[in-house]
Amino acid sequence: MSQTESFSKYDDLEKKSTFDLLKIINEEDKKVPVIISKSLKSINIFIDEVYMRMKKGGRLFYIGSGTPGRLGIVDASECPPTFGVSNNVIIGVIAGGDNAIRNSIEGAEDNIEQGWQDLKNYNISSLDSVLGVTSSGRTPYVVGALEKCKKNNIYTGLLTSNNDTIAEKYAVSIIRTLLGPEVVTGSTRMKSGTAQKLILNMISTSLMIKMGRVKGNKMVDMQLSNSKLIKRGERFLQDELGIDSEDASKLLERSNSVRDAIKSYKKKES
Repeated sequence: MSQTESFSKYDDLEKKSTFDLLKIINEEDKKVPVIISKSLKSINIFIDEVYMRMKKGGRLFYIGSGTPGRLGIVDASECPPTFGVSNNVIIGVIAGGDNAIRNSIEGAEDNIEQGWQDLKNYNISSLDSVLGVTSSGRTPYVVGALEKCKKNNIYTGLLTSNNDTIAEKYAVSIIRTLLGPEVVTGSTRMKSGTAQKLILNMISTSLMIKMGRVKGNKMVDMQLSNSKLIKRGERFLQDELGIDSEDASKLLERSNSVRDAIKSYKKKES
């Protein structure tokens, strides 16, 4: 039996107090970062391969169904406001389309042809990279997409929580998080989903840093789309340039981004 389908070591959950349930879930969640640490080399390899393609104009696609698909969309959608890139650099693709983001369309994952069709809608090419995200490693929607990607010389990775999966046949890089049974048997939205979220964060953040979208530790290309982010940008300028809040505010008003503001100030000072 696969790890993701193994029976939970906890029983009679419905008889436990709320606090006991919280302790059990928390205890299992503690295992996630420890297990991820064992996969850092695999994550490193995947990121470096994607980066080589991305700096030539390639894109990264996350593809999955259910929870993995939604997590891919969440991670991809955060990149434009955080790093100032277009929404066409990291793209999340989910079985069932946009309707599946809010509604469970579980049957969509069984269509082995649709994943590739969905990727083709983005005019995917050999310059791009695809990460299949599937806890079980056997989701037909993801397996079919990876198979076609491999045939078309598109770099492929797999993020899974199982050993010896069907999808591995079509993935160049494999990121494996063997987390053991979930608290609720088979509910991979728990530990497996948590691991996926953490790893996707690692991948996108590392790529954006390598692509020059961070200066020091600051999101200098973030979209200044609300008052909170504008204030954050002003604080960045104060720290970076040693100016007061009033000057930082005026400088940012005249600029499109924190990066532009820094360049403008330094040019004026030189």
